[in-house]
Amino acid sequence: MKKVIHSVKVGIALVLVSLLYLLDPLFQKVGQNAMWAIMTVVVVFEFFAGATLSKGINRAIGTVLGGGLGCLAAILADNSGEIGGALVVGISVIVIGVGATYARLIPSVKKRYDYGVMIFILTFSLVVVSGVRADKIMKLAGERLSNIGMGFAVCIFTSSIYPIWAGDELHSSTASKFDKLASSIQGCLEEYFDIANDNAKQPAIDVSGCKSVLHSKPSDESLV
Repeated sequence: MKKVIHSVKVGIALVLVSLLYLLDPLFQKVGQNAMWAIMTVVVVFEFFAGATLSKGINRAIGTVLGGGLGCLAAILADNSGEIGGALVVGISVIVIGVGATYARLIPSVKKRYDYGVMIFILTFSLVVVSGVRADKIMKLAGERLSNIGMGFAVCIFTSSIYPIWAGDELHSSTASKFDKLASSIQGCLEEYFDIANDNAKQPAIDVSGCKSVLHSKPSDESLV
């Protein structure tokens, strides 16, 4: 049932951001930049409400930082002439790309901010490269940022309807693991005493519950 609720919420969020295209007054204000709001809903909306919020904040910070630095680099390139501008764009893309990619490989950064750093690299590259051929780069960046903000707001609003929390899922998962371990231990004890009373009997202990607990570490870490 939780999967059905989540799927319905994603559909509602997509319908809401699609209004930016469908309604003429809204389309006249945002234009083709409305696609950024749709993209934000698709990539940010997660099964758990906390994950949606975390991913949205990562995307917002990465977008602001990448867009800001991209605008500065694009303005500097525009004022440096044709050859100088090409050098500024190339050097800035190399420096930011190398530095941010290296940061993604640091375990502490990768664990919490990998998505934000990826968005930072993407936004910076798009803004600085498109700024070479586009006029009014600041206006273009501002419009895209506002549409991303609208997409994020729709995600948060929709996710708050019958929210699904990872904490509840982790609680249920932990309780289920204790049940599985208890069943495995009980089965081992019963099998042990049966074998002790009948030396000819071969052990047939079911340890599948214990194995499932041992293999659940990645999913538990993800929920945490």
